[in-house]
Amino acid sequence: MKTHAIVSLFLVTLLATACTAQGESTGVPSASAAAAAALHFQDEHTQWVRQRSADLGKPDGWTSLIGLHWIEAGKRSVGGGPDNAIRLSIAPARLGEVEQRADGLYFQVAAGVPVTVDGKPVQGDVRLDPEGAGGGTKLVYDEGRGQITAIKRGQRLALRVRHADAPARRDFAGLDFFPADEGWRVKARFVAHPAGKTLPIVNVLGEVADNPNPGYVVFEKEGHEWRLEALGDPAKGLNLMFQDQSTGRLTYGVGRYLRTDPVAADGTVNIDFNRAHNPPCAYTEFATCPLPPPENRLVLQGADGARTRLAVLAGEKTYRSSTH
Repeated sequence: MKTHAIVSLFLVTLLATACTAQGESTGVPSASAAAAAALHFQDEHTQWVRQRSADLGKPDGWTSLIGLHWIEAGKRSVGGGPDNAIRLSIAPARLGEVEQRADGLYFQVAAGVPVTVDGKPVQGDVRLDPEGAGGGTKLVYDEGRGQITAIKRGQRLALRVRHADAPARRDFAGLDFFPADEGWRVKARFVAHPAGKTLPIVNVLGEVADNPNPGYVVFEKEGHEWRLEALGDPAKGLNLMFQDQSTGRLTYGVGRYLRTDPVAADGTVNIDFNRAHNPPCAYTEFATCPLPPPENRLVLQGADGARTRLAVLAGEKTYRSSTH
C-alpha cells in the first residue's frame, strides 16, 4: 500500500474512533462520524479505481492484446513476416507453426527463436492447453514482452496474443468514472433459483453458452423495485451484467459488469454500483466478452404499457483512448 493511502486510512480510522466515542456518549451518530464514514468511502473508491486502472495497463493486461487468431486445419505458420498464415503485429519474422491435432493444439517453435514456457526454453513442439481454471499454457517471447495463449470458444480454438508494446496499452488514457456516490451502494435481497438452473449468455461472437444461474437480486431505487439475474457463487460473490438508460450514451454501449460481496446468511447482499465497470471489449477488439442477458436491462413495463428505465449514473463511463 502506498504511503498516502496508509496516512489517509490512519486519519480516517482516528477520526472514526473519536467520532464513535462521541456518538456513544450521546446515543446519536454525530455529524463528524458521518463525515468520517463518507471520507472512508471516498478513499476506498479512489483506491479501487486506481487499482483497476493499473490492472488494465499491466504489460499483460487487457490493453496489451494485439491479436485473436482462429485456428484452421493443417499446419499454420506464425510470425510477424508477411508470408505467415497467422501474422502477428509484433513478433519475430517467423515464430513457429501451430497445428490442431486429435489430442490438442500444438505449437512448434522456429529454430533459433527464444520462446519459454514457465521460464524454461521450448525446443521442438509444445501442447497449448487453453486458458481456464488451470491457467492454460503461456508461450513467452520477445524477452518476456510477448505472450501467446490458446482460448476455446464453443468448439473453436484461437491464439490470443499479448505484447507489452501494444498500441492500446501505449495509448491507454486512464479511466473515467462518475463521482462516487454512496446513494448507489444499495442493499439487495438475493432470491435463489432451483438448484441447477442455467441462463443462456451470448458473447460478442454470437455464441451461446449456458451459465449457472443461482438466483437473482432485487433492490429498490428511485421509487421502484428492480431485478437482476445473477451468475457466480453466492458464497463468494455474484457476477451481474446489466444495461441501463445510460448504456450507449454516457456508458459503454454493450453494458457493464459488477461483482458483489458474498450473500449474507440473511439473504441480503451489498451492491456497489460505483464499481460497475466496462467489459474488456471496451479496450480491445480482441476480446470475446459475454453480453448482458435481456433480463438485465433494468426496464419496467407498466400496466398501461409505459416503460420506465433506471439510469445508473455511477461507475465507469464510456472509455476513450488518448487517440480518440
